[in-house]
Amino acid sequence: MPDALANTFDDARSQGRVHEAIDIMAARGTPVLAADDGTVEKLFDSEPGGLTVYQFDPSREVIYYYAHLDRRADGLAEGQVLRRGEVIGYVGSTGNASADAPHLHFAVMLPGPEKRWWEASAINPYPLLTRPAVPAAVEDPAATPSGAADPR
Repeated sequence: MPDALANTFDDARSQGRVHEAIDIMAARGTPVLAADDGTVEKLFDSEPGGLTVYQFDPSREVIYYYAHLDRRADGLAEGQVLRRGEVIGYVGSTGNASADAPHLHFAVMLPGPEKRWWEASAINPYPLLTRPAVPAAVEDPAATPSGAADPR
């Protein structure tokens, strides 16, 4: 999927705004997966973002924002603990998104000490989503080059 991503973070928007997110184009109804473990902080419906989900990571130092959802996953609730890869909603075009261009508006933000999701500073998620994966053998120093555990 990273090959299909475009870095739209600095793109201009109406009224002199900057995008501060990336748009991930996908067919309406495509499952949206939690980017990280964490907790659902806020479920919101707004004119610009449509159906949205704000998720804190486990440390409450990073916020993930998912917008323009067609619908949220059944039973999704504020305070719910999420696991990375869990379905949280489905791609849509709610809010100010064009009806003929369903997509996920995805933002990563750093909150201040008060942990206010509505006052967080955006960081560019594009580099986070496009960096190469680290091989398991590098992540686990006890693993041998074949990936088997070192018997020592």
